[in-house]
Amino acid sequence: MTHPLIPQIMELAIPIARELGLEIVEIVFQTNKHPPVLRVDIRNRENDTSLDDCAHMSLALGEKLEERETIATAYVLEVSSPGVSKELISDRDFISFKGFSVIAIASTPEQPRIEWRGRLQGRDADKVYLNQKGKAIAIPRSSIIKVELEDNS
Repeated sequence: MTHPLIPQIMELAIPIARELGLEIVEIVFQTNKHPPVLRVDIRNRENDTSLDDCAHMSLALGEKLEERETIATAYVLEVSSPGVSKELISDRDFISFKGFSVIAIASTPEQPRIEWRGRLQGRDADKVYLNQKGKAIAIPRSSIIKVELEDNS
């Protein structure tokens, strides 16, 4: 379940990230830690995400959070790059990993877990497309739980 402060934090973080040439990948507020940890994953839109990107985002977002008093208690702000995640989430992920081997996991009322393996061909508003040994597969996005890179090691 998403923490109720996440939408407010996103509202502050997105314009800051844009101004710095970054995008927000994910924001998680881990209240089960002492002190709580606000983790913000960013990605540089043009290059590899650098330590400077993380530092600039951390400084700017930290100042804005303090100015607005968004989080009432002490917390730790962690800004980092998620690196290469196995799970494909954004449109950019689906473009970047076109042609890579993936596993698409879906669920329907008839089948609670279905796995397709194949080479990623892309996605549109309605479907994710895989190539399975020369056969085209179109999986409805509404049934997909996740799509992740297949570990070929």
